[in-house]
Amino acid sequence: MNEILTLSGVALGRLIGEGSLSSAELVEAHLERIAQVNPALNAAVEVLARQARQGAHAADVRRSGGALLGPLDGVPFSIKDSIEVAGTSCSAGTLGMRHAPPSERDATLVARLRAAGAIPIARTNLPDLLFAFESDNLIHGRTNNPYDLTRTSGGSSGGEAALIAACGSPFGLGSDAAGSVRLPAHFCGIASLKPTSGRLPRTGHVPPSGGWMETLWQIGPMARHVEDLCVMMEVLTGPDGQDHTVVPMPNGDARAIDAAGLRIAWFADNGIAPPTKETASLVCNAAQGLNAKECRPPRIGESYDREMELIGPDGGDGLRAWLQAAGSTRTHPLLQGWLDKLGPYRTNIAGFGKYWESLYGFRAAMFEFFQDYDAILSPVCATPAVPHGKSIEELTFRGFSYTMTYNVTGWPAAVVRCGETPDGLPIDLQVAAHPWREDVALAVALRLEQLFGGWKAPNPRKSQNVFPG
Repeated sequence: MNEILTLSGVALGRLIGEGSLSSAELVEAHLERIAQVNPALNAAVEVLARQARQGAHAADVRRSGGALLGPLDGVPFSIKDSIEVAGTSCSAGTLGMRHAPPSERDATLVARLRAAGAIPIARTNLPDLLFAFESDNLIHGRTNNPYDLTRTSGGSSGGEAALIAACGSPFGLGSDAAGSVRLPAHFCGIASLKPTSGRLPRTGHVPPSGGWMETLWQIGPMARHVEDLCVMMEVLTGPDGQDHTVVPMPNGDARAIDAAGLRIAWFADNGIAPPTKETASLVCNAAQGLNAKECRPPRIGESYDREMELIGPDGGDGLRAWLQAAGSTRTHPLLQGWLDKLGPYRTNIAGFGKYWESLYGFRAAMFEFFQDYDAILSPVCATPAVPHGKSIEELTFRGFSYTMTYNVTGWPAAVVRCGETPDGLPIDLQVAAHPWREDVALAVALRLEQLFGGWKAPNPRKSQNVFPG
């Protein structure tokens, strides 16, 4: 069963469809796995055992009647604790929502996965109000990296990444405003996708969409295997009649694209924070495998400031007001560190106008550069997973700017594991594509997965036996 738990969600669904495995058996195996790994990881903050068993029984009834709902029917999935699941409390990791009443309905994307037969099995940890590159809060504490418990799994979807990497869930949902599905995926060696801004409905997310940060963020799929991201996007895409930002664009099939025919640019250093030698070398090796051309976008070094200007023109007052409205009387030090970094970006209405002018110029320059390419290959972050508490340090924090670039442009970006450090820490690489071309980003990610192997479990000795032997 340990080997079965390493398979993709699509492969697990295939076993269920063939009758080789029941959904009930699969759900029980995942529940046992969560019980095994969660004491060390603290990734799952709520295990939905009763719901999951009910969902598995329903899936097995459908299978026996020859009426499975699709490739994910009967397969469990996990959800970041900022995305509503009917009958459960959504805390967003902030103290004032510790005893929030249960949600009356699923978030749109949870409902779509459930309608496809997938089964919610756990809610996962995150930082206070989602604002940190580590998953640690005053309600549930910190999540540890399954490859090295002394290091963070990342944020803000760090509980999600850790649980998936440790085979407690095959795939799940996170959200991303500065790298929050891609950075944890990189730290934990799994795959993820930040879709184009306006691609997926955010109905049922806490905090909700709106304000000047509207353009920065999306909910995104996370999985050990890229094929699951492809299938999830088929299920998740489309307007819901509630999130007015969603554009009804068609979703292409990454598996129908020949990555060898794509024009790909690459760079290893964005000019803001230099990558580690292992990271730079890996990008270079991957570029050779993709026949990519080394060429860095000329204004990419502005990414960090453009992101921070969009988040913090009020110096963080909007976030403080949300915390106060939620009843949070204390904030986690990592969130406070974020708020402190926003202070220098406080401005007046004239300054805000200049921020938008700079944003427009940045996007225009990036758009012009991209006309000669189909995709851009780069690091996900300047470093692999960092020790707990270090993410807020200035140089480390600026290293997260590699993901910020594509929040600012709004372009889709996928990440996939392509190597590791000598100590066994995963290193993912990032592939960005044109707006609405998630299929291109995923096609390149599929090719990189073929070239470098994608997700793998580490030596159990190095991960304190969190992984199956």
